[in-house]
Amino acid sequence: MFQSFESHSDSRQGTERVPLLRRELQRANIDGFVVPRADEHQGEYVAARSDRLKWLTGFTGSAGAAIVLMDRAVIFVDGRYTLQVRYQTDEDTFSYDSLVDNPPTKWIAGNLPAGVRLGFDPWLHTVAETKALLAAVEKAGSELVPLAVNPIDTIWQDQPDAPKGAVAIQPVGFAGELAKDKIARMADAIGEAGATHTVVTDPSSIAWIFNIRGADVDHTPLALAFAILPAEGRPSLFIDPGKLGIEAKAYLTQLAELHAPAALEPALRKLAADGATIGLDPQLAAERLRMTVEDAGGKTIDLPDPARLPRACKNEAELDGARAAHQRDGVAMARFLSWLDAQKPETLDEISVASHLESCRIRSGEEVQMPLRDISFDTISGAGPNGAIMHYRVTTKTNRKLSAGELYLVDSGAQYQDGTTDITRTVAIGAPTDQMRRHYTLVLKGLIAISTLRFPTGTRGMDIDPFARHALWQAGLDFAHGTGHGVGSFLSVHEGPQRIARTGTQTLLPGMILSNEPGYYRPGEYGIRLENLIVVQDATTTEDGEIPMHGFETLTLAPFDRRLVDVSLLDVSEIAWLDAYHARVATELADLVDDDVRQWLEKATAPLSE
Repeated sequence: MFQSFESHSDSRQGTERVPLLRRELQRANIDGFVVPRADEHQGEYVAARSDRLKWLTGFTGSAGAAIVLMDRAVIFVDGRYTLQVRYQTDEDTFSYDSLVDNPPTKWIAGNLPAGVRLGFDPWLHTVAETKALLAAVEKAGSELVPLAVNPIDTIWQDQPDAPKGAVAIQPVGFAGELAKDKIARMADAIGEAGATHTVVTDPSSIAWIFNIRGADVDHTPLALAFAILPAEGRPSLFIDPGKLGIEAKAYLTQLAELHAPAALEPALRKLAADGATIGLDPQLAAERLRMTVEDAGGKTIDLPDPARLPRACKNEAELDGARAAHQRDGVAMARFLSWLDAQKPETLDEISVASHLESCRIRSGEEVQMPLRDISFDTISGAGPNGAIMHYRVTTKTNRKLSAGELYLVDSGAQYQDGTTDITRTVAIGAPTDQMRRHYTLVLKGLIAISTLRFPTGTRGMDIDPFARHALWQAGLDFAHGTGHGVGSFLSVHEGPQRIARTGTQTLLPGMILSNEPGYYRPGEYGIRLENLIVVQDATTTEDGEIPMHGFETLTLAPFDRRLVDVSLLDVSEIAWLDAYHARVATELADLVDDDVRQWLEKATAPLSE
């Protein structure tokens, strides 16, 4: 199994550890400390060594922060985790606030007492975050203090070692472009921006630029490393040599100068002394990097990660790989859903179902010699009320049976060498209620609205997000997460900068892969989420049209539960889309599955009129 179902959280952690942190802060003459969920690379998925927020509080979500003062502590999460944080953390130790509506900077400006020395680790906050923190602290009449040593590391006695996952080469057949050509493109972008060098801090960008993959964080094939890319000359890659086998080292030596991570700051100080102009992405680069350069007398400029947009816009090889990966994943999902449909209520639980889905993916990969490398995130396997917890992670403590009259939500994905998948389906266990069918269909209408959308060049994710919510809004309903996130190519299942959300400011460009996943959650009863991956197509002009319009190609191939569709709530065009999508699913998968699954697939993808 790629996923463990053991509980990795205890709400008593905060009760025991916050006092230890406060004592350490007192020794350092600090009155409070900001604890983000971040590592030195500002990644969403962090290695065990860097998961300080989880260690301190017990909260295991992928986004959050805490502020610990001498007399109180507050933890911030977004809408996905409002239920989860309350059962994972101690309410007597922490108060709860919104990471979106009242983030730490806003909270500090309005709540931090005057005269407080608030500590922070400059490795764990970006340049932009630090600037906002400083403004908030100064508004409160207090002082923001960078700490050379993170106080949590001092009290965390059994802190894991830094990861040393082996680096592998991503073949050009999957990458679609040689690393040396990507490096040349990056150099041109750096020079055009007026910099002599830039520091690449995002391991996804490093993986893309150098055509490598790693194994340093769960479920995402990243090698934690830094790179200094020059406008002229050879790059420098700062990576633990223990991650490099003979082949990987020989390959990378042709592309860059190799150094241990500890050499990064000395290298930046030398560049600063030599008069270099060093670009840092203010949204991604750690404040410590800016401090290192400028304390050495050097100059930094704001320079967005030059690999971020090219990485997001997949080339034809990457798109072909994504299509193949989704067909393979579709075979696994067809086998899984047909198996699930044949089981009796109360005979399965959330863990056994998630385990069976993983075995289906393993089999599907083995059949075509494209093995499942990993799942792309811990499977969300939620029965009944657990499905209403948006990012629920089943454990042996929370494991629940699938009971008649309930809904089951499964959000899962796979990492194959040719592509990353992410799919959510909600299915009825036994007979659904009319209310369940109504809510399911309203969510489905949102998915169809995005799937069929055509939009002009320059459209941003925030511009189309309301289309996914329109039917729900008309019914006085909504969901507290974005409609879609970017997805990498055998990289992170959550990739920026593209997203479909109220905060999605990035223009949607051809080749970008996104999720399309509206939902509805009824606490204590059930959750509904439906998700396909889609890719932005080139703009074309229709026969009677005047303006070229982009559209989406749907990558995901899996039936929706027809038992949950209230046809009376769909219009003619929505019915036509669903029937056509199901016909495509049947056509692409039928010859790849066994007879029993094929027979189930025929029924599951039949036109709604039948």
